[in-house]
Amino acid sequence: MHIFVPGRLCLFGEHSDWAGGYRRLNPDLEIGCTLLVGTNQGLAAYVKPHPTRFMLHACLNDGTRRSLTVLMEKEALLTSAQKGGFFSYASGVAYQFLTHFAVGGLEIDNYLTDLPLKKGLSSSAAICVLVARSFNQVYDLKMTLQQEMEFAYLGEITTPSQCGRMDQACAYGNRPIAMIFDGSDTHLIQLKVPKKLFFVIVDLGASKNTQKILSQLNECYPFATNEVQANVQKYLGFISYQITQAAIDALQRGDAEQIGILMKQAQAEFDKYLMPVCPEELTAPVLHQLLKYEQIQPYIFGGKGVGSQGDGTAQFIVKNEESQQKVIEIIESSFPQMQCFKLTIYATK
Repeated sequence: MHIFVPGRLCLFGEHSDWAGGYRRLNPDLEIGCTLLVGTNQGLAAYVKPHPTRFMLHACLNDGTRRSLTVLMEKEALLTSAQKGGFFSYASGVAYQFLTHFAVGGLEIDNYLTDLPLKKGLSSSAAICVLVARSFNQVYDLKMTLQQEMEFAYLGEITTPSQCGRMDQACAYGNRPIAMIFDGSDTHLIQLKVPKKLFFVIVDLGASKNTQKILSQLNECYPFATNEVQANVQKYLGFISYQITQAAIDALQRGDAEQIGILMKQAQAEFDKYLMPVCPEELTAPVLHQLLKYEQIQPYIFGGKGVGSQGDGTAQFIVKNEESQQKVIEIIESSFPQMQCFKLTIYATK
Protein backbone atom coordinates (compact mmCIF):
# COMPACT_ATOMS: atom_id res chain seq x y z
CA MET A 1 0.00 0.00 0.00
CA HIS A 2 1.13 3.55 -0.72
CA ILE A 3 0.46 6.30 1.84
CA PHE A 4 1.23 10.03 1.83
CA VAL A 5 0.82 12.24 4.90
CA PRO A 6 1.54 16.00 4.71
CA GLY A 7 2.88 18.25 7.39
CA ARG A 8 0.60 20.69 9.19
CA LEU A 9 0.79 24.46 9.13
CA CYS A 10 -0.86 26.40 11.94
CA LEU A 11 -1.98 29.58 10.20
CA PHE A 12 -3.44 31.09 13.38
CA GLY A 13 -3.89 30.08 17.02
CA GLU A 14 -0.52 28.54 17.88
CA HIS A 15 -0.27 27.23 21.47
CA SER A 16 -4.03 27.58 22.04
CA ASP A 17 -4.60 23.81 21.82
CA TRP A 18 -2.72 22.95 25.01
CA ALA A 19 -3.72 26.28 26.62
CA GLY A 20 -7.40 25.52 26.04
CA GLY A 21 -6.82 22.07 27.48
CA TYR A 22 -6.04 23.65 30.86
CA ARG A 23 -9.74 24.55 31.17
CA ARG A 24 -10.22 21.14 32.76
CA LEU A 25 -8.17 22.52 35.70
CA ASN A 26 -9.22 26.17 35.53
CA PRO A 27 -12.64 26.77 33.91
CA ASP A 28 -12.07 30.54 34.00
CA LEU A 29 -9.62 30.19 31.12
CA GLU A 30 -10.84 30.82 27.56
CA ILE A 31 -11.28 28.03 25.02
CA GLY A 32 -8.60 27.59 22.38
CA CYS A 33 -9.08 27.90 18.62
CA THR A 34 -6.70 27.16 15.74
CA LEU A 35 -6.82 27.48 11.96
CA LEU A 36 -4.81 24.75 10.28
CA VAL A 37 -4.00 23.40 6.84
CA GLY A 38 -1.90 20.52 5.55
CA THR A 39 1.29 21.42 3.72
CA ASN A 40 2.01 20.47 0.11
CA GLN A 41 5.09 18.62 1.43
CA GLY A 42 5.11 15.51 3.58
CA LEU A 43 6.06 11.85 4.00
CA ALA A 44 5.49 9.19 1.35
CA ALA A 45 5.74 5.49 2.15
CA TYR A 46 5.03 1.94 1.07
CA VAL A 47 3.68 -0.26 3.86
CA LYS A 48 3.10 -3.97 4.36
CA PRO A 49 2.46 -6.33 7.29
CA HIS A 50 5.26 -8.07 9.16
CA PRO A 51 4.64 -11.15 11.32
CA THR A 52 6.72 -10.27 14.38
CA ARG A 53 8.35 -6.84 14.11
CA PHE A 54 7.65 -3.15 13.75
CA MET A 55 10.04 -1.72 11.18
CA LEU A 56 10.43 1.84 9.89
CA HIS A 57 12.93 2.77 7.18
CA ALA A 58 12.94 6.56 7.13
CA CYS A 59 14.31 8.90 4.49
CA LEU A 60 14.99 12.30 6.04
CA ASN A 61 14.54 15.55 4.14
CA ASP A 62 18.32 15.82 3.61
CA GLY A 63 18.34 12.44 1.86
CA THR A 64 19.92 10.42 4.68
CA ARG A 65 18.26 7.16 5.72
CA ARG A 66 17.70 5.69 9.19
CA SER A 67 16.01 2.48 10.26
CA LEU A 68 14.23 1.17 13.33
CA THR A 69 13.42 -2.47 14.09
CA VAL A 70 11.54 -3.38 17.28
CA LEU A 71 9.82 -6.58 18.31
CA MET A 72 6.05 -6.18 18.04
CA GLU A 73 5.68 -6.55 21.80
CA LYS A 74 4.30 -4.01 24.26
CA GLU A 75 7.35 -3.77 26.50
CA ALA A 76 9.80 -3.37 23.62
CA LEU A 77 7.67 -0.72 21.90
CA LEU A 78 7.06 1.22 25.12
CA THR A 79 10.78 1.23 25.92
CA SER A 80 11.56 2.53 22.43
CA ALA A 81 8.88 5.24 22.74
CA GLN A 82 10.02 6.47 26.14
CA LYS A 83 13.63 6.87 24.99
CA GLY A 84 12.64 9.96 23.04
CA GLY A 85 14.26 10.95 19.78
CA PHE A 86 13.33 10.56 16.14
CA PHE A 87 11.94 7.01 16.22
CA SER A 88 10.12 7.30 19.54
CA TYR A 89 6.99 8.74 17.90
CA ALA A 90 6.53 5.79 15.57
CA SER A 91 7.13 3.33 18.42
CA GLY A 92 4.59 5.13 20.60
CA VAL A 93 1.87 4.80 17.96
CA ALA A 94 2.69 1.13 17.36
CA TYR A 95 2.45 0.57 21.12
CA GLN A 96 -1.02 2.13 21.23
CA PHE A 97 -2.28 0.00 18.34
CA LEU A 98 -0.92 -3.20 19.89
CA THR A 99 -2.57 -2.23 23.19
CA HIS A 100 -6.01 -1.60 21.68
CA PHE A 101 -6.22 -3.90 18.63
CA ALA A 102 -5.35 -7.44 17.60
CA VAL A 103 -2.69 -6.40 15.09
CA GLY A 104 0.57 -7.90 13.94
CA GLY A 105 3.72 -6.10 12.94
CA LEU A 106 4.32 -3.60 10.19
CA GLU A 107 7.08 -2.63 7.78
CA ILE A 108 7.05 0.99 6.59
CA ASP A 109 9.37 2.18 3.85
CA ASN A 110 9.27 5.98 4.09
CA TYR A 111 11.10 6.44 0.80
CA LEU A 112 10.57 10.20 0.45
CA THR A 113 10.39 13.12 2.90
CA ASP A 114 10.29 16.66 1.52
CA LEU A 115 8.95 18.17 4.75
CA PRO A 116 11.42 20.16 6.91
CA LEU A 117 11.97 18.51 10.29
CA LYS A 118 11.78 20.39 13.61
CA LYS A 119 10.52 23.58 11.94
CA GLY A 120 7.01 23.89 13.37
CA LEU A 121 5.37 21.95 10.51
CA SER A 122 4.47 18.91 12.62
CA SER A 123 6.96 16.47 11.15
CA SER A 124 6.63 14.33 14.29
CA ALA A 125 2.82 14.33 14.01
CA ALA A 126 3.12 13.40 10.33
CA ILE A 127 5.17 10.35 11.31
CA CYS A 128 2.57 9.45 13.95
CA VAL A 129 -0.33 9.78 11.48
CA LEU A 130 1.64 7.80 8.89
CA VAL A 131 2.03 4.93 11.35
CA ALA A 132 -1.61 5.14 12.48
CA ARG A 133 -2.87 5.16 8.90
CA SER A 134 -0.59 2.25 8.03
CA PHE A 135 -2.03 0.08 10.82
CA ASN A 136 -5.56 1.19 9.91
CA GLN A 137 -5.22 0.31 6.24
CA VAL A 138 -3.02 -2.79 6.44
CA TYR A 139 -5.22 -4.40 9.11
CA ASP A 140 -8.51 -2.97 7.77
CA LEU A 141 -9.49 -1.43 11.10
CA LYS A 142 -12.06 0.91 9.47
CA MET A 143 -11.01 3.90 11.56
CA THR A 144 -12.23 7.40 10.73
CA LEU A 145 -9.81 10.28 10.19
CA GLN A 146 -10.54 11.56 13.69
CA GLN A 147 -9.78 8.13 15.14
CA GLU A 148 -6.48 8.07 13.26
CA MET A 149 -5.74 11.50 14.71
CA GLU A 150 -6.58 10.32 18.21
CA PHE A 151 -4.27 7.30 18.06
CA ALA A 152 -1.52 9.40 16.51
CA TYR A 153 -1.89 11.81 19.45
CA LEU A 154 -1.92 9.00 22.02
CA GLY A 155 1.21 7.61 20.41
CA GLU A 156 3.04 10.91 20.49
CA ILE A 157 2.26 11.60 24.15
CA THR A 158 3.56 8.11 24.98
CA THR A 159 6.94 9.71 24.25
CA PRO A 160 8.48 12.63 26.19
CA SER A 161 6.80 15.02 23.71
CA GLN A 162 4.62 17.86 25.04
CA CYS A 163 2.57 18.20 21.83
CA GLY A 164 -0.98 19.47 21.79
CA ARG A 165 -3.89 18.01 19.87
CA MET A 166 -3.73 20.28 16.83
CA ASP A 167 -0.65 18.68 15.30
CA GLN A 168 -2.37 15.54 14.09
CA ALA A 169 -4.70 17.59 11.89
CA CYS A 170 -2.29 16.68 9.08
CA ALA A 171 -4.51 13.57 8.80
CA TYR A 172 -6.99 15.76 6.87
CA GLY A 173 -4.52 16.54 4.09
CA ASN A 174 -4.54 19.90 2.33
CA ARG A 175 -8.07 20.89 3.38
CA PRO A 176 -8.12 23.74 5.94
CA ILE A 177 -9.80 22.99 9.24
CA ALA A 178 -10.61 24.81 12.45
CA MET A 179 -10.20 23.13 15.82
CA ILE A 180 -11.75 24.17 19.13
CA PHE A 181 -10.14 23.07 22.41
CA ASP A 182 -12.25 23.12 25.58
CA GLY A 183 -10.62 21.17 28.37
CA SER A 184 -10.60 17.53 27.33
CA ASP A 185 -13.03 18.17 24.45
CA THR A 186 -11.84 18.82 20.90
CA HIS A 187 -14.11 19.87 18.04
CA LEU A 188 -13.04 19.88 14.40
CA ILE A 189 -14.69 21.87 11.60
CA GLN A 190 -13.82 21.34 7.94
CA LEU A 191 -13.76 24.66 6.08
CA LYS A 192 -14.61 25.66 2.51
CA VAL A 193 -12.46 28.00 0.43
CA PRO A 194 -13.97 29.71 -2.66
CA LYS A 195 -10.70 30.29 -4.51
CA LYS A 196 -6.99 29.49 -4.45
CA LEU A 197 -4.87 31.14 -1.79
CA PHE A 198 -1.09 31.33 -2.10
CA PHE A 199 1.45 31.15 0.72
CA VAL A 200 5.21 30.87 1.15
CA ILE A 201 6.67 28.90 4.07
CA VAL A 202 10.26 29.78 4.98
CA ASP A 203 12.70 27.61 6.91
CA LEU A 204 14.73 30.39 8.50
CA GLY A 205 17.91 28.30 8.67
CA ALA A 206 18.39 29.41 12.27
CA SER A 207 17.66 27.58 15.52
CA LYS A 208 15.16 27.59 18.34
CA ASN A 209 14.45 25.56 21.44
CA THR A 210 10.81 24.46 21.21
CA GLN A 211 10.95 22.55 24.49
CA LYS A 212 12.15 25.67 26.33
CA ILE A 213 9.36 27.78 24.79
CA LEU A 214 6.69 25.24 25.71
CA SER A 215 8.07 24.72 29.20
CA GLN A 216 8.15 28.43 30.06
CA LEU A 217 4.71 29.11 28.58
CA ASN A 218 3.20 26.13 30.42
CA GLU A 219 4.47 27.60 33.69
CA CYS A 220 1.82 30.30 33.21
CA TYR A 221 -0.95 27.68 33.62
CA PRO A 222 -3.38 26.73 35.00
CA PHE A 223 -3.35 29.77 37.33
CA ALA A 224 -1.43 32.98 36.71
CA THR A 225 0.64 34.25 39.65
CA ASN A 226 1.84 37.55 38.17
CA GLU A 227 1.05 40.05 35.42
CA VAL A 228 3.35 38.44 32.83
CA GLN A 229 1.60 35.09 33.25
CA ALA A 230 -1.82 36.76 33.14
CA ASN A 231 -0.84 38.39 29.83
CA VAL A 232 0.06 34.99 28.37
CA GLN A 233 -3.35 33.65 29.34
CA LYS A 234 -5.00 36.76 27.91
CA TYR A 235 -3.33 36.37 24.52
CA LEU A 236 -3.68 32.59 24.21
CA GLY A 237 -7.30 32.91 25.29
CA PHE A 238 -9.48 35.85 24.27
CA ILE A 239 -7.14 37.69 21.87
CA SER A 240 -6.00 34.66 19.92
CA TYR A 241 -9.58 33.35 19.71
CA GLN A 242 -10.90 36.61 18.25
CA ILE A 243 -8.11 36.89 15.67
CA THR A 244 -8.44 33.24 14.65
CA GLN A 245 -12.22 33.47 14.25
CA ALA A 246 -11.76 36.54 12.04
CA ALA A 247 -9.18 34.62 9.99
CA ILE A 248 -11.57 31.68 9.56
CA ASP A 249 -14.20 34.08 8.20
CA ALA A 250 -11.68 35.69 5.84
CA LEU A 251 -10.46 32.31 4.61
CA GLN A 252 -13.97 31.17 3.79
CA ARG A 253 -14.51 34.38 1.83
CA GLY A 254 -11.21 33.94 0.01
CA ASP A 255 -10.08 37.33 1.33
CA ALA A 256 -6.28 37.03 1.16
CA GLU A 257 -5.69 40.67 1.99
CA GLN A 258 -7.64 40.44 5.24
CA ILE A 259 -5.78 37.26 6.19
CA GLY A 260 -2.54 39.19 5.74
CA ILE A 261 -3.76 42.04 7.95
CA LEU A 262 -4.71 39.52 10.64
CA MET A 263 -1.29 37.82 10.40
CA LYS A 264 0.40 41.13 11.14
CA GLN A 265 -1.96 41.76 14.04
CA ALA A 266 -1.45 38.27 15.47
CA GLN A 267 2.33 38.65 15.36
CA ALA A 268 2.26 42.07 17.03
CA GLU A 269 0.00 40.82 19.83
CA PHE A 270 2.05 37.62 20.23
CA ASP A 271 5.22 39.69 20.63
CA LYS A 272 3.58 42.04 23.13
CA TYR A 273 2.11 39.39 25.40
CA LEU A 274 4.32 36.30 25.03
CA MET A 275 7.83 37.55 24.29
CA PRO A 276 8.48 38.63 27.93
CA VAL A 277 8.01 35.04 29.16
CA CYS A 278 10.79 33.59 27.02
CA PRO A 279 12.76 36.46 25.47
CA GLU A 280 15.79 34.28 24.69
CA GLU A 281 13.70 32.35 22.15
CA LEU A 282 10.73 34.56 21.27
CA THR A 283 12.64 37.77 20.50
CA ALA A 284 13.46 35.85 17.30
CA PRO A 285 15.66 38.39 15.46
CA VAL A 286 15.88 36.34 12.26
CA LEU A 287 12.10 35.95 12.03
CA HIS A 288 11.46 39.64 12.59
CA GLN A 289 14.15 40.71 10.14
CA LEU A 290 12.45 38.66 7.42
CA LEU A 291 8.91 39.78 8.29
CA LYS A 292 10.02 43.41 7.82
CA TYR A 293 12.29 42.80 4.81
CA GLU A 294 11.56 45.66 2.45
CA GLN A 295 12.11 43.86 -0.86
CA ILE A 296 9.27 41.36 -0.35
CA GLN A 297 6.64 43.85 0.88
CA PRO A 298 5.18 44.63 -2.61
CA TYR A 299 4.33 40.94 -3.08
CA ILE A 300 2.86 39.97 0.28
CA PHE A 301 -0.27 40.82 2.27
CA GLY A 302 1.30 39.81 5.60
CA GLY A 303 3.28 37.24 7.52
CA LYS A 304 3.94 35.77 10.95
CA GLY A 305 5.82 33.06 12.80
CA VAL A 306 4.87 29.40 12.71
CA GLY A 307 4.25 26.79 15.39
CA SER A 308 5.80 27.59 18.76
CA GLN A 309 7.30 30.71 17.07
CA GLY A 310 10.94 31.66 17.57
CA ASP A 311 13.56 31.53 14.81
CA GLY A 312 12.23 28.36 13.17
CA THR A 313 9.81 29.06 10.37
CA ALA A 314 7.93 32.02 8.89
CA GLN A 315 4.78 32.11 6.75
CA PHE A 316 3.55 34.71 4.27
CA ILE A 317 0.30 35.03 2.39
CA VAL A 318 1.14 36.48 -1.03
CA LYS A 319 -0.91 38.32 -3.63
CA ASN A 320 -0.97 35.68 -6.40
CA GLU A 321 0.93 32.79 -7.92
CA GLU A 322 3.47 35.08 -9.60
CA SER A 323 4.13 36.84 -6.29
CA GLN A 324 4.63 33.45 -4.65
CA GLN A 325 7.51 32.67 -6.99
CA LYS A 326 8.94 36.19 -6.73
CA VAL A 327 9.01 36.10 -2.92
CA ILE A 328 10.83 32.75 -3.00
CA GLU A 329 13.45 34.09 -5.43
CA ILE A 330 14.06 37.23 -3.36
CA ILE A 331 14.36 35.40 -0.03
CA GLU A 332 16.60 32.60 -1.27
CA SER A 333 18.93 35.04 -3.06
CA SER A 334 19.06 37.50 -0.16
CA PHE A 335 19.28 34.90 2.63
CA PRO A 336 21.15 31.82 1.31
CA GLN A 337 20.69 29.93 4.56
CA MET A 338 16.89 30.03 4.18
CA GLN A 339 14.79 27.56 2.24
CA CYS A 340 11.31 28.33 0.88
CA PHE A 341 8.33 26.08 0.21
CA LYS A 342 5.15 26.79 -1.68
CA LEU A 343 1.78 26.26 -0.06
CA THR A 344 -1.35 26.56 -2.15
CA ILE A 345 -4.78 26.10 -0.60
CA TYR A 346 -7.10 24.98 -3.34
CA ALA A 347 -10.74 25.90 -3.74
CA THR A 348 -13.14 23.42 -2.14
CA LYS A 349 -16.68 22.63 -3.21
